[in-house]
Amino acid sequence: MMYNKEFFKNFIVRLIPMFEEHRDYLSKLDSDIGDGDHGINMSIGFREVQKQLDKLYEETEDISSFYRKVGMIILGKVGGAAGPLYGSLFMKAGDDVKGKNELTFEELVGFIENGIKSIEMRGKAVVGDKTMVDALRPAIDQMKEELGSGKGDLEIFESFVNELKEGSDKTIPLVAKKGRAMRLGERAIGFRDPGSFSSYLIYKEMLDEMKSLAEG
Repeated sequence: MMYNKEFFKNFIVRLIPMFEEHRDYLSKLDSDIGDGDHGINMSIGFREVQKQLDKLYEETEDISSFYRKVGMIILGKVGGAAGPLYGSLFMKAGDDVKGKNELTFEELVGFIENGIKSIEMRGKAVVGDKTMVDALRPAIDQMKEELGSGKGDLEIFESFVNELKEGSDKTIPLVAKKGRAMRLGERAIGFRDPGSFSSYLIYKEMLDEMKSLAEG
């Protein structure tokens, strides 16, 4: 399959109700070890994305610039640590595909990894720190390994999403080494990192849009 600009718009459209639906749960996760506003902040940010999405889609010439503009809204409107992290995820994803309005699956994987790398650089987090990187890095590494395996796009991406959920689960027994949760020390053990779960939710929506595309 090929992934065009409309695919990415439709994916972002899916995120808007998803963050409304999961707002309270994500904030509950955040209240356990953080400020308690992750879900609220993400829903506020994506409400603003919704207001501007059609305009951004019309005004941008390629996938990279469209995604970057969405990232700028997230950076400006999402409070807490999530704003800079998810803002950079969107803003940097398209650095290697500027000028393109259609991506191969291999390019899509690189697109996603660029966003993940930007989160790693901005947050200076590694696997084991009890952050969204615990979900994102193992999942993207696995997906890269499966390229060229003969498996289809959907099968590979479904494995990626499952790995994201497993990575989020693995944050529960960890001591936090980053952010507000770090102050809790061992008291953070037993609680899920909220960013790791929102990362899983985001790419679960992309998987659903891929399935919709495949069905025609």
